[in-house]
Formats: sequence, C-alpha cells, structure tokens
Amino acid sequence: MLTANTDYIPGKNIKEFKGLVQGNSVRTKHFGRDIMANLKNIVGGELKGYTELLAESRRQATDRMIDEAHQLGADAVINIRYNSNSISDRAAEMHCYGTAVTVQDP
Repeated sequence: MLTANTDYIPGKNIKEFKGLVQGNSVRTKHFGRDIMANLKNIVGGELKGYTELLAESRRQATDRMIDEAHQLGADAVINIRYNSNSISDRAAEMHCYGTAVTVQDP
C-alpha cells in the first residue's frame, strides 16, 4: 500500500477514487507512566512513556486505515492526516484518515 500526505503519489496517475478511509486507536495512560510523567514535570524533559504511547497509537490507527483501504480495493492512500483528541482525563484517541485510490503508471 502506497501512502502519502500529499494529494498525489509521485510518478503515478490516480486511476480511481475509492473514498474516505480512516482508523483510530483509543488508549489509556498506564498508572506507572502517569507517576513517572508527574515526576518528570518537576524537572522537565521528554515524557518518553507518553511519546512511545503516541507512536504506538499512530501506528495502530494507520494500520487500521490501510486495512480499510485494502477492503475497498485501493492500492494507495493519499492526503493522510492525523488528529488526536482527549476522550477523558485518562484516555486519548489517535485518528488517522485519508483518501483511498487506485493508481497506475503514466
């Protein structure tokens, strides 16, 4: 599956638009990560536990979007965007969406 955050795939022509595809992942913070994050807030620096959690969520949301594109018969997803939202005090959603297309060589 070819993926791009642009509205085209370089070196390919769009043959057919398949439609909007999306994937999401809702994760909650681990209690241990919360404790470490609170301590890190005192001294400053990167919250590595949260960085890893965000990366895992982004990968999972992207994989789910690609699975949806496969189901539509697409071989590429263009205009990929990411959005994150707080669901509650302890949970957040990572949402990934794009346009599923089929492409061909010029």
